[in-house]
Amino acid sequence: QAIQAINGHTNMSAEEFTNTVFQKIDVNNDGELTIEEFINGVEGDKDLMELITKSFDLSNVLKVIQNG
Repeated sequence: QAIQAINGHTNMSAEEFTNTVFQKIDVNNDGELTIEEFINGVEGDKDLMELITKSFDLSNVLKVIQNG
């Protein structure tokens, strides 16, 4: 949540983010993600890849740390 706030992407709660990821890539609907499901799902979904990339972009966090 903190990373999302610093990056200006606060339109989705952590729970909503997690639910979105699971809905898109938990292919066997067992409520768990294997590393294979995660990698294949993210590689196969351009929108999800963009969402994850923006959500976990630490460059702005580093700028905040550097600038005090």
